[in-house]
Amino acid sequence: MNDSLNKSLYFAWVTAIVATLGSLYFSEIAGFEPCKLCWIQRIFMYPLVLILGIACFRNDRVIAIYVLPLTIIGGCVSILHYSEQKLGLFEGTCTTGVPCSGEYINWLGFITIPLLALVAFVLITVFLWTGLRKR
Repeated sequence: MNDSLNKSLYFAWVTAIVATLGSLYFSEIAGFEPCKLCWIQRIFMYPLVLILGIACFRNDRVIAIYVLPLTIIGGCVSILHYSEQKLGLFEGTCTTGVPCSGEYINWLGFITIPLLALVAFVLITVFLWTGLRKR
């Protein structure tokens, strides 16, 4: 049982690392300039790499209580961003700089950067939630 708790924590950490590296790839290598909502999502994702990494090395499963608010709020921002892109809801969120409705990628007609961020936030939440429930 202890091993499955550790695995869920490690999976959450790896998900945060992959999401952060993907975000950095899109902005620093592909040259996609982040909009305001992208920056907000990054504010909630980037610290997770450090927090979950420390929790993994310290075997601290209680960290989920502190991390879940970050993943849930970050996920809500991702939903808002995706809704603006695909449904035209909440237009005008980004009034200066890069428009939040812009789509740098649109794989299969529905996979955009905010959806990728949402998937990462949901995965981290599920991994941590299952880790808490197994306690």
